[in-house]
Order: sequence, then structure tokens, then C-alpha cells
Amino acid sequence: GLKRPEMFKPPLRQIQSRILGNIVICFQVCYGRIMPRSSRIDAPGVLHHVMIRGIERKPIFFDDQDRNALEERLSDVLPETGAACYAWVFMENHAHFLLRSPVAGISHVMQRLMTSFAMYINRRYGRHGPLFQNRFKSVICQEDAYFKELVRYIHLNPVRAGLMQNLSELALHPYCGHGNLMGKNRHPWQDVDYVLNGFGKSVREARKNYQAFVEAGISMGRREDLTGGGLIRSMGGWEAVKQAFPSKEHRQKSDQRILGDGDFVQAVLAQAKEHLSRKYVLQSKGLDKGAILLRVASLYGISPDSVLSGTRRKPIPDARAVYCYWTVKELGVAQIQMARDLSMRSSTIAYAVQRGEKIVKENRWDIMDG
Repeated sequence: GLKRPEMFKPPLRQIQSRILGNIVICFQVCYGRIMPRSSRIDAPGVLHHVMIRGIERKPIFFDDQDRNALEERLSDVLPETGAACYAWVFMENHAHFLLRSPVAGISHVMQRLMTSFAMYINRRYGRHGPLFQNRFKSVICQEDAYFKELVRYIHLNPVRAGLMQNLSELALHPYCGHGNLMGKNRHPWQDVDYVLNGFGKSVREARKNYQAFVEAGISMGRREDLTGGGLIRSMGGWEAVKQAFPSKEHRQKSDQRILGDGDFVQAVLAQAKEHLSRKYVLQSKGLDKGAILLRVASLYGISPDSVLSGTRRKPIPDARAVYCYWTVKELGVAQIQMARDLSMRSSTIAYAVQRGEKIVKENRWDIMDG
């Protein structure tokens, strides 16, 4: 049988210390010494640098079977939730991801991933209790300024840790997204094309430029500015931050959990509130999948059954894409549910949603018109 890791046998003194610490924290929260943790800010389409770490910085992976188990869960959770992954790496006691938040939110994605993996580890090693240190940590990122920097920083983790000596070794490492971008490994759930499109017009040119960009980052070492801080949580939420730092510029400089300028911070907040209020408005008007299907069929002058069919005869694929976009993005229907309804794969639904968004914006259509 497998040897049970030492971390799963905490000494009595350590257990007593944890219990006492929890009692102290509860006392402080109840009597106002510290603020309780606030809800995580999120909005569909927002870019997140996500980090998960083992409790007390102890391992979350003990062999490649454990790493494969998390990879398998990513291959299920990402397509089903509609989250996009651009960069990732598994280290011994932590992991990094660069994710785009789906309609259901980044917390929904990570909760499914972490809960399933923790249950697997507990079952495999016969352990009990939490595997991860608190909740996952996420830093919202302004894409134009930080996307490439974060892809590079995340993928260079094994090199900074001395696990890989150079980029040639890193490209063959199966538990890092760098090899996918270089064409050496393949994980279908990683969006390789989106990343490479930012480095060149052809795959060959993009990989060459990406390789040079990553190589230039080796000497930069660990960058605290890309991993974030905790001002929002420590101050008790966004309202406290806005009161303490009325200026958008000061708020951006003082809050390391948001990588971006003051306008970006404001836009993220506005988008999150707008998404919640718009979803409520749609529901109050009785808009559901059936109503959207009729609206799309009317726009294209075809029958509702044609929209749901699998035919590729024009304009049915475009109509189906618009239907997928409005249903997933506006109503918040899970992509896996849409895949079942349309007898399609989740990855195909995700592509249809992207196409549908482009069509809707080009035609300036609104789901509530008509």
C-alpha cells in the first residue's frame, strides 16, 4: 500500500494550537476586532490569476498520479463551466492558473475543482480535513497590460524553483502549460490559440516570439506585483476600500488584488453589478430558453426546430450561435446543459458562444428587443 504522508499526522500540540487559533479568530470577528471575509468580486469575462496552496504550505501532490487526477478534473470542469485557461502549472505544494471567468463565476469553477480533488486525496491516502490553505487566491487582471506577463510568470515557476534547468526541459514538462504553447504537449482544455495569437500571425512566428519573451523573463525572478495582496479582504470589502481611497488612481496603487489602472477597477465593479441587475431584469420579463429560441428564429426567418437541428445549412449555424450566446451569457445556463439540449460537445458550445457574441455585436441586437 501507499505510505501515508507525514503531513496527515499532526502532533497533539499542533491540533491544540489550531483550535485555539480558531477560537481567537471567532472572538475577534464577533467583537469587531477584524472584519469577516467579504464576497469575492467577479464578473463574466474577467481575467484572473488564480493560486491554490496546500494547508500550512504542505504538499498537495505526492506523485504524478495525483497530478494526473487534477488534470483530469480540469479537463471536465473547464469545458462544463465555460471557463477559459491560458496558462497553468502544478508545483509540489501549490498551483497557478490564468483563467477567464465564466457566467457562473470563478468561485464556481474553483469550488468544483478543489472539492473534487481534495476528496480524491483524502480517499487515496485515508486522510481527513482540509487539503488547501483557506480559499483559493485570485487577482483580477487588466488584460492589455498583464496578460503576456502572467502567462510568462506562471510558466516559469518550475525554472525559478530549480526543477527545470532551461526552456528546453520546461517544454517537455507535462504539468506546465508552456509545453502546450510550444507544441510539445497537448491538453485540449488549454486555450493555446488565444495566447499564440498575441505573439504572431503564424504558429511558427508566434512560438518563436513567445519563446524569446519567456526567455527574457528568466532573470526577473519572483514578482510580488503579479501575485497580489489582500487589502480588500482586510478592510472588509469594496465599500471600505472606496471610502479609504476616494481617488481611482490611489485605489489602484493601494490595492494589489487588482492589476490595472483606476478606470479598470471601476469598470470591473460596474460590470459585476450590471450583470446581476440585467439577469434579474430578464427573469422579471419572463425571458427563458424558449422565449430566446423564438426570438432567434424570428430574426433569421426560420423555424425554432431548425435552430436546434444539427444542420450546417446557412443561416442555421449562425442562428444556433446567437441562441447559445444569449442563453449562456445572458441567462446563465451552464454550457454542459446546452450541450445536452443540442447534443453537442461542451467545447463546441463554447465556440458557438464566442461566434454568437460577435454576431450580436455586429448587428447590434439586444435580447430584450422585439
